[in-house]
Amino acid sequence: MNSPHRPHRAVTLSQAAENSPSLARLTELVRESNEWLKAVEPLIPEALRQAVQAGPIDGDTWCLLVSGNAAAAKIRQLVPLIQARLRGKGSKVTSIRLKVLINRK
Repeated sequence: MNSPHRPHRAVTLSQAAENSPSLARLTELVRESNEWLKAVEPLIPEALRQAVQAGPIDGDTWCLLVSGNAAAAKIRQLVPLIQARLRGKGSKVTSIRLKVLINRK
């Protein structure tokens, strides 16, 4: 029993998100996380900005992905300033986690 061949049609991420509420929410969280990073970037020393990436948002907790322990130690000192900046922008973040990315060779 052969089913009729149905050609696959490529869709963009935004089209897929429109058709899937969970994907739409994930897309929104990624956008929000990137906006938050842009908002706090001026607080991060220029030499460290390349080491910091926007990470996932989980409720009222935001995760920053940091390349290396030394950069994470410096960023950890800035967490109170980062939280204050986000609150000033209307964010409900109450906790910021840092996840150190390990470069595996």
